[in-house]
Amino acid sequence: MTDSRRPRGRRTGRHKGIAAVSALVGGVLVLSACSSGDGDDGGSGGKESQNQVDEAAAKKTSAAQIKISPKNGSGNASINSDAKVTVSDGTLTDVTMKTDAGTVVSGQISGDKKSWQPAKQLERATKYTIVATAKDSDGRKAHENASFTTVSKANSFIANFTPEDGSTVGVGMPVSINFDKAITNKKDVQSHIKVSSTSNQEVVGHWFGGNRLDFRPEQYWKANSTVTLKLDLDGVEGADGVTGVQEKTVTFKIGRNQVSVVDAKTKTMKVTRDGKVVKTIPISAGSPENKTYKGQMVISEKFKETRMNGATVGFTDDDGKGEYDIKDVPHAMRLSNSGTFIHGNYWGKGIFGTANTSHGCVGLQDAKGAGDKGTPGAWFYDNSITGDVVDIRNTGDKTVAPDNGLNGWNMDWAQWKAGSAV
Repeated sequence: MTDSRRPRGRRTGRHKGIAAVSALVGGVLVLSACSSGDGDDGGSGGKESQNQVDEAAAKKTSAAQIKISPKNGSGNASINSDAKVTVSDGTLTDVTMKTDAGTVVSGQISGDKKSWQPAKQLERATKYTIVATAKDSDGRKAHENASFTTVSKANSFIANFTPEDGSTVGVGMPVSINFDKAITNKKDVQSHIKVSSTSNQEVVGHWFGGNRLDFRPEQYWKANSTVTLKLDLDGVEGADGVTGVQEKTVTFKIGRNQVSVVDAKTKTMKVTRDGKVVKTIPISAGSPENKTYKGQMVISEKFKETRMNGATVGFTDDDGKGEYDIKDVPHAMRLSNSGTFIHGNYWGKGIFGTANTSHGCVGLQDAKGAGDKGTPGAWFYDNSITGDVVDIRNTGDKTVAPDNGLNGWNMDWAQWKAGSAV
């Protein structure tokens, strides 16, 4: 009994295997017939079936072709004009750009819905992702996305400039550009920076070392003129392996012509506006031991009140503390980077117009708290703007260095032009 059942079990297994192979072969033959088109009836039916599949696929595929720049995975992308989305055979319906941290970058689809760009300059060393959607004339949607990283800070330089776009400044305000990395290729960098004026004055650049480039005309800017600065530095090599990333246009206006002449000998200041003296103010300049720099100085900053500590500019006592520390100096205006100010003074009594007692600043009679509009210090502050010139004379000290503040006017025109790289 046992032996007679075992052969039947083996035969049953083989029959099942043969049947399965036959079914598989049959399946292969059927699929081959559908795809090959052999035979009259079978071939014709196979072509029709394939055509239907192709037509269905075509109906599901949008004709819109989206292109994202830079390419996916790009590095060292420009922060200005590299990022862009365009579409052909369709229109854009949605574009989203985000940083790796999830911050959304604003932008707008063009009027014809064919392109999109960020609204602002991008950040350096930042990864961005763009996701775009478009549709063709039949309303079929297409999708595309890409990620890229902008140029690193180590491989790029930035130009910080004064004055600000849209500002109104005095006739002495130079265009002062400070680079965050030393520039060795000065000629190429300077040739991609243009400064012009509606006054048609010749404007020339002068390098102070490798990090600063100032522009000015031979004489002060003409009153009520407009000055334009154009930075075209994107991709410009400033030093080996370091390129610029900026494309920017800055426009500012020159206000009225105000030049104030401080005479440390007579201890007075004559404020002239458009060539006419509008006010004479008694002052107190630097003492014989701490003379005030002489020269043409430009107001670079204004503070209604500020702290002045002698220790920050080298005036210390035997204990290393500042010889003075006044926490509420009123109506202070900076004239040099080294600490020269013209400012209000409420602590000096009977010195204005009679004695020079300061540590090098020019003092005007004022009130504590900067709230009295009737004082000379308040009047001068309210009637001055950054870029106004304060011409200090007869101090007995040396002339302020041209790069100590915005004071390049203390260099004659020939010397100034000699410092240009173009």
